[in-house]
Amino acid sequence: MKRILIGFSAVLLLTLSACGSETKKSESQTETSKQVETISESFTPLKIGVMPSMDNIPLIIAHEQGFDKDHGVELQIEAFKSGKDRDAAFQAGAVDGINADLISFATYLQGGMDVKITSATQGQFDFIGAKEIQTVADLKGKEVVILKNQGPEFVAEKFLEQAGLQTSEVQMVEVPQVPARVELLTNDQASAAVLPEPFVTMTVTQGMHNLGSTLDLGINLFALTFPQAIIDEKAAAIKGMYEAYNDAVDWMNTHEQSEYLQLFIDEIGFPETLKDQINVPTYQKAFQTKETDIKEAFAWAVEKGLLEKEIEPKDVLSNVYFQ
Repeated sequence: MKRILIGFSAVLLLTLSACGSETKKSESQTETSKQVETISESFTPLKIGVMPSMDNIPLIIAHEQGFDKDHGVELQIEAFKSGKDRDAAFQAGAVDGINADLISFATYLQGGMDVKITSATQGQFDFIGAKEIQTVADLKGKEVVILKNQGPEFVAEKFLEQAGLQTSEVQMVEVPQVPARVELLTNDQASAAVLPEPFVTMTVTQGMHNLGSTLDLGINLFALTFPQAIIDEKAAAIKGMYEAYNDAVDWMNTHEQSEYLQLFIDEIGFPETLKDQINVPTYQKAFQTKETDIKEAFAWAVEKGLLEKEIEPKDVLSNVYFQ
């Protein structure tokens, strides 16, 4: 009987010891979980709506490399297939801010949105002609596919104007989704289209002609924009975003392109077959939109009836990061 009691006591002690160990383990796991939650909660989420374009790469790298969290913000980049879908999400408050062109920005103001430009981005539109189109002048009487009332229409008109053509001398057709514009162009159902990358490289490698870009026009149409309410609520996060952006630019400047080139394929949509044709821009640190660019874009918007009031650049430039 004594042996049985001793044996039972030993088993009981082992069981209690194991239970205590499991309890401590469980408590430890709970504490670790709480710590993770606390750390996660210290990052302010900032959701940015974008079109697939090369000017978003520093933002993507900022998140991939964790630079955003180094500055207390968690970047969430959401890509849209068309500007109209992006704008709808922005107006509905589904994203905090967007990367948009200045013509789109003018329409937000006209619609009554209290929005501000926090910085420029390094984007561009290119004017791509079909195989038989050698110059812009060759487009007389031809079909040009664009997105009306936004940057693509602005760009097409500027190039037509430079070539001495009136818009009435070409057929301007609205095609909101960029891939659809490319399809029309490559199937000889349109003679020109205004496109961003990667569609510029995709069409040029198929024999299309690049008739010029916004860089040739001397204007940068692209900017990050946020509602004033979001700027007020998330000022620290927006500042953190730009610090992370600058860290990403520094990182890219000190690393081989091969270390991040895949992002252009995964995030921007370059086909694997065009990997060697990707022209990676030299990214610069965050910079503010030029007042001259805003004035030119707004003047065109007023001319088109998209903006019914005169607005000074200083009234739409935020100083949340650039003082």
